[in-house]
Amino acid sequence: MKLATLTTPQGTSAARLDGDHYRLIDGFADVGALLADPGWETVAAAADGPAIPAADASVTTLVPHPGAIVCVGLNYRSHILEMGRDLPGHPTLFAKFERTLTAPYADIEAVPEDPELDWEGELVIVIGTGGRRIAESDAAAHIAGYTLANDISMRGWQMRTKEWLQGKAWEASTPVGPVLATADEIDTAVARLATTVNDETVQDHAIADLVFDPAHLVSYISTMMTLQPGDLILTGTPGGVGRARNPQVYLKAGDEVRVAVPGIGELRNRIVAG
Repeated sequence: MKLATLTTPQGTSAARLDGDHYRLIDGFADVGALLADPGWETVAAAADGPAIPAADASVTTLVPHPGAIVCVGLNYRSHILEMGRDLPGHPTLFAKFERTLTAPYADIEAVPEDPELDWEGELVIVIGTGGRRIAESDAAAHIAGYTLANDISMRGWQMRTKEWLQGKAWEASTPVGPVLATADEIDTAVARLATTVNDETVQDHAIADLVFDPAHLVSYISTMMTLQPGDLILTGTPGGVGRARNPQVYLKAGDEVRVAVPGIGELRNRIVAG
């Protein structure tokens, strides 16, 4: 099953993707609100609201009001090595905020304060069932499914200090979506994540190269805080980011960046002048 949040003339609505059209899930303003219902899977599967052709649908941020957005840095072996780091013993975590998120096809500003705008395609875990101190063996039951993010990073600001937050939390800089794909729609053991800039492939990597896999991340993060339905965990980016290239390459106004995983779809964002 694939779920999305659509903008409609009446507001926003959770929806189920059925082939070439979306079916609105009446009574739920977005996927986050849907996941808060313990019976969300049954509700979504049975939904019989109005149908909207996928080609005409306005897909917006999947979970617009997550309680937590936890991000994992340096979690692909290839990216760790290209950045000259040692493999970590524990996940490197930082946070984003609700206002950092934007829609899967939204324009993203090239901010005038930092010309070092970089891409980071990522697989995202979406929590379906909350919990605290979740055992790694039980983590799969707490994952509603997966979506995509582009952790657009302002590298100049990020590298000002040893803490990364100020380069990662710029307003409306992190597109998420387009759909939540339940676990049966994607096999993370074989799936690949690809990022392109102006149709040139810059990242193409097996998700299985994650140092800390989704089950471990859910268990680890839930040790320190209660995870809630709709919480997002960005699992990290593979090798191929602009800063690690020689010479370094950064995004600029007019560029189009895409992030794709088969079974989920793709993000597609144009960089515009700030």
